[in-house]
Amino acid sequence: MEACHPTQQASVTAYGATSMAIITLEAFAAMWINAFIVCVLCIAWVKKKTLNSNEKILLLLGCSRICVLCFSWVCQFISVMYPNILHVQTTLQLLSSFAAAFNYSNLWVSACLCGFYCIKIANFRNSFFIYLKVKVDRMVPWLLLGSEIVALAMGIVVYDLHETLQRNNITATCQGNFWEVTIRKDKHLLFSCFLSGLVFALPFLVVMFSAVFLLFSLWRHKRTMQTSSMKDLSMDAHIRAMKSVLSFLVMYSINFVCLVLTIIYAMKKENIITLLIYIYLFAFPGIHSLILIFSNPKLEKAMLKILSYVKCEFFTK
Repeated sequence: MEACHPTQQASVTAYGATSMAIITLEAFAAMWINAFIVCVLCIAWVKKKTLNSNEKILLLLGCSRICVLCFSWVCQFISVMYPNILHVQTTLQLLSSFAAAFNYSNLWVSACLCGFYCIKIANFRNSFFIYLKVKVDRMVPWLLLGSEIVALAMGIVVYDLHETLQRNNITATCQGNFWEVTIRKDKHLLFSCFLSGLVFALPFLVVMFSAVFLLFSLWRHKRTMQTSSMKDLSMDAHIRAMKSVLSFLVMYSINFVCLVLTIIYAMKKENIITLLIYIYLFAFPGIHSLILIFSNPKLEKAMLKILSYVKCEFFTK
């Protein structure tokens, strides 16, 4: 085995240190933002002894994003700083399955939030839509429970996939039946990729349809206000919901492209494109949560109060 050239080793270390520094700053900033959401909602929960449906979704979303950021950061830290640990199959399986489970939880709970905004705020006279508007508050806990069950199932799928690939590799080494193992492995990999893509695409469709329905409802509402010269009471709610849903739709689309690119560039770890992809993936939970804070009056008021307090403390010193 050839020894690594000193300058090459230095560049590798510089790349790893730079990527970890950027990702660490993003991850901890995003965790702080989501921890703020969780703390504000938990304090409100203790005071009021209850939470409305919107707050329940935001609370679970904040917890999911904190967890996915923690596990993703640990995976990235180990892969950059201690890559030999990933050769221990159990470590790789557990980290990948936990990261996948919380990532799917994040995506599905976000889709639930967008769907909730659409049902609560959009104005349609369809009987089924009216039924959903009346029953949506009772449906939210079951939707959140279903999201977590789907996320847990996908974590198990990822764990099983790693275990199957390891077992097939061992079988190929011992028996030498290369083609049979390759076919079995490819079929399992194809099914797992298809299932992962399907479960990933479904919340994207929910977000997309929610954005379309909200846009159409906003257009109809604005048109009604102009023709009837009535006072606009719900336009602000429409606009706040549209900011949240459209921002998530745009960021979700970019996030989907980045996740696909991580598969394409999986074998090219030290690559500027890979670094940019991971920078966006770690920035996504924090930026979208920040948008949610300023789209929610209670969270926005708490954030501005903290910022004004910090500003006063800074200038007094």
